[in-house]
Amino acid sequence: MTANRRGRTTAAALTALVIGGLLTAPPVGASPAPTVPDHSTAPDYSTAEAGNPFVDGWYADPDVAVYDNRYWVFPTSSRPYAEQTYLDAFSSPDLVHWTKHPNVLTTAAVSWATKAVWAPAPVQRNGKYYLYFAANDIQSNAELGGIGVAVADRPEGPYTDAIGKPLISQFVNGAQPIDQDVFIDSDGQAYMYYGGWDHANVVKLNSDMTSLGTFEDGSTYKEITPSNYKEGPQMFKRAGKYYLMWSEDYWGGPNYSVSYAMSDSPTGPFTKLSKVLGQDPAVARGSGHNSVLNVPGTDIWYIVYHRRPLSRTDINHRQISYDRLNFNVDGTIQPVTMKVKDNFGDGNAVGWTTYGGSWSASGGRYDAASSPGGKALLDTNFANFTYDADVTPRSARGDAGVVFRVSQPANGTDSYRGYYAGISAAGRVVLGKADNGWTPLASAPLTVRPGTRHHLRVQAVGSTIEVYVDDLSEPRITVTDTSFTSGANGVRVFNTAAGFDNVSVSHR
Repeated sequence: MTANRRGRTTAAALTALVIGGLLTAPPVGASPAPTVPDHSTAPDYSTAEAGNPFVDGWYADPDVAVYDNRYWVFPTSSRPYAEQTYLDAFSSPDLVHWTKHPNVLTTAAVSWATKAVWAPAPVQRNGKYYLYFAANDIQSNAELGGIGVAVADRPEGPYTDAIGKPLISQFVNGAQPIDQDVFIDSDGQAYMYYGGWDHANVVKLNSDMTSLGTFEDGSTYKEITPSNYKEGPQMFKRAGKYYLMWSEDYWGGPNYSVSYAMSDSPTGPFTKLSKVLGQDPAVARGSGHNSVLNVPGTDIWYIVYHRRPLSRTDINHRQISYDRLNFNVDGTIQPVTMKVKDNFGDGNAVGWTTYGGSWSASGGRYDAASSPGGKALLDTNFANFTYDADVTPRSARGDAGVVFRVSQPANGTDSYRGYYAGISAAGRVVLGKADNGWTPLASAPLTVRPGTRHHLRVQAVGSTIEVYVDDLSEPRITVTDTSFTSGANGVRVFNTAAGFDNVSVSHR
């Protein structure tokens, strides 16, 4: 199952504010636009610089909004259907620090929802906050369920059922009534894009946001299904062009992905141009059901989506992430690269798993107490890469650094298979490998002072491993070794406390 999102777009003169498909510069007579955040502090990141996933927990289908200078994300709670009876939300002033708002909508507030609410779609209008959702996962028109709408006086709710029944409760044009996305165009007309089972429809919403309108030909539903469409439509507008995005393939599999089309009209036609987001076997799988966030008053865009960690096989183990969305001069979308970074600016270590030692994230860094080999790993599987990290040893004994191409991690000094590059305030940089025992590969003299930050870089291509410290023009160590070809990336200490920051891993 996928999530939807709303799109908003900035006009050429940036007189309109657009987020996730919802235009917030309304026409005369409509509700006023939300306050625009200060552009001088607009988030301008290459990815979630403080780490993906950007919030903790199993979530999917994120949709986005900007309300009163805060960024909001409304995801599905990714759990078995019987437990998927509530929706949480997250808000942030800067796309770094996130506050959880639990149970913004529950099935207890929707008399007809008996199981599985998902794919929330937020929008503000008429002085109210609306949250559209799918419920009950109906399989035929004989069942009760479909797309509902809830309303609240505040972004965090609580939301209550607005009409006491589904807004769309029937299969039309073969589209299962799920995965709705709400978009308000520059003329104030609201549209809803929705559909599962390989079919997509668009409908008009009346100004009350709780009833359906009609098109000029008198119809209520128009099919807009592009090729390879599965579910999760999402609409946004940029520079006068309408962009329809959607998810392809099975939501529970590794090949879940996002494609898009462009049109001069909000109702299409929509012809597939290309896939823009898919799995990366080094980073994550099942990447899809996206939304799009435009930083108000700018041409900065992000794709917000869910993905499955590499080591997880449970179908509901999905996490929400975001990466930069970039455009070509002609308006087409560049393929999205899922970047791996963490500057710990959010004060947490979500996405890291520790094996021994004592670890804490605060003050914009990841700190480890002294231990005989404690390590923390990201769920990655890079083969050829550039790996950067800032390392601050705290004492003149022991060493601290990075591990890479790691498999079979466990608690214990050398309880993993993989490589380790570290620096010691005793005056050296070391490179070695572990396989439930330690084998040194090379070392070199290095001036290191306790409490001083040093930039450590490892470049590995095939059997060649290069280690740089501070000076990135020449490696301190170069070796050839074929023991390990791919695996996880992480950080490690050996008999010293240390701090880590500005972690980044990229393909070579």
